[in-house]
Amino acid sequence: MPIKMLLNKGKVPVKIYTDDVDSRSLDQLTNIAQLPFIHSHIAAMPDVHLGIGATIGSVIPTKGAIIPSAVGVDIGCGMAATRLSIKADQLPDNLKSIRLAIEKAIPVGFNMHKSIHAKNSTIIALNKVLEEKILTKHTAIIKMMKKPHRTWTQQLGTLGGGNHFIEVCLDEAQNVWIMLHSGSRGIGNVIGRYFISLAKKDMEKHTIQLPSRDLAYFTEGAEYFVDYMDAVHWAQEYALFNRREMMRLILDALRKPLPNFEVTKETITCHHNYVAIENHFGEQVYLTRKGAIRAGKDELGIIPGSMGVKSYIVRGKGNPESFCSCSHGAGRKMSRSAAKKQFNTDDMLEQTLGVECRKDKGVIDEIPGAYKDIDQVMKNQSDLVEIVHTLKQVVCVKG
Repeated sequence: MPIKMLLNKGKVPVKIYTDDVDSRSLDQLTNIAQLPFIHSHIAAMPDVHLGIGATIGSVIPTKGAIIPSAVGVDIGCGMAATRLSIKADQLPDNLKSIRLAIEKAIPVGFNMHKSIHAKNSTIIALNKVLEEKILTKHTAIIKMMKKPHRTWTQQLGTLGGGNHFIEVCLDEAQNVWIMLHSGSRGIGNVIGRYFISLAKKDMEKHTIQLPSRDLAYFTEGAEYFVDYMDAVHWAQEYALFNRREMMRLILDALRKPLPNFEVTKETITCHHNYVAIENHFGEQVYLTRKGAIRAGKDELGIIPGSMGVKSYIVRGKGNPESFCSCSHGAGRKMSRSAAKKQFNTDDMLEQTLGVECRKDKGVIDEIPGAYKDIDQVMKNQSDLVEIVHTLKQVVCVKG
C-alpha cells in the first residue's frame, strides 16, 4: 500500500506507512523534522511507535550531522536466519529438549560466557579497532564498563535481554529455520550512552536550541564526530559478529537433539538500529534506520512478529520514498508496564499455544497482545517488500 499519512509540521515532511500511530509518536516525528540538516523527508515504517530520542520505525537522512540517540544504545541490533535441511516431521515430539539445548549454549539476559568462545582472529580484529580508535581517546568508557575487554569478548555469542530472542520456526513448506534477534550487548550500550551524553553537552556548550534535548547531534568537523562514527561502526560490526557466533553455537548445540542436518543456504542477516552512508535523491547522506531494515531492490531481509505469531523473510523492492527501507518487526502497541498490568500468565498460555517457550510472569511484557498485528503491518508495506517465506515459531527462547 502507498503512504498513508503525510505529516507537514516541520522543515521537511514525514511520510508514514500506517495510520496506526499515536499522538506522542507524531510529536516525536515532528521534532525530528524540525532539525535543519534533514535531507528531503523522513520515512516512518508501519511498525512505528514511541522511542527514546527518536521514534522507533523511523528512517532519517541527514546531511553533515548525525544524531546519536536516533541510532540508540543497542547499536547494530538486528536479525539472522538460516534454513536447515530437515522438515517439521523430523523434530522430536517434545520440543523442550531443543529449547533447553539452546538455553544451555547461549547465555541470556545480563549473563556472559565463562570463557571466550569466538575465533581468535575475530577477537584480534575487533580489539585492535576498539583500542586504537575508541578507548585510547575515551577512557571514560573504560570506567563506565570497568572491564570492557573481558566483557565484550565473553559476551560475544550471547543473547541479551528485553525483546531479544532465538527461535526455531517452520516455513510454508515445513522446512525448519533458526532465527535470532540480538545486538551489541553491554559494550554497544555503553558506547551509545557515552556519546549521547557528549552530544548533549556539546549542544549546551554551543547554546544550540533543540526541539527536544534527546535530539542532540554532532556535526561534521565537530570534536567528537569522527570518534562517534568510528565507535558506532565498531559496535555495528560487533553486533554482526555476535549474531554469527550465536548461530554457530546454536547449530552445534542442536546436533544432539535433532537428526543429521545441513544448512541449506547462506544465513540472512540485517541490522535494524544503525547508520550507513548511502545515496538518496541525488545526495550522499548519513541514513539512520532506527527500528527499520534496508530493503533495497532484491535484498533479503527478516521481519519478525511477536512470540507465538509469525515472522517473514522478505525481498526488498527498493522503494525510494522509504529510502529503500521497511519495518523491523510488528512494533509495540503498548509499553512493557502497560502489558504487565493488562495481561497475566493465563493470557500468555493462550497467546503462545503450540510454542515451546517460557510462559511465566517474567515474559508477560513480551506477550503477543502487546504488539501490533503483523499481518496489517505487512499489508501496509506491500510497496516496500514482497514476502518470500512465512515462518511460524515452534520454539522461542527469550532474553
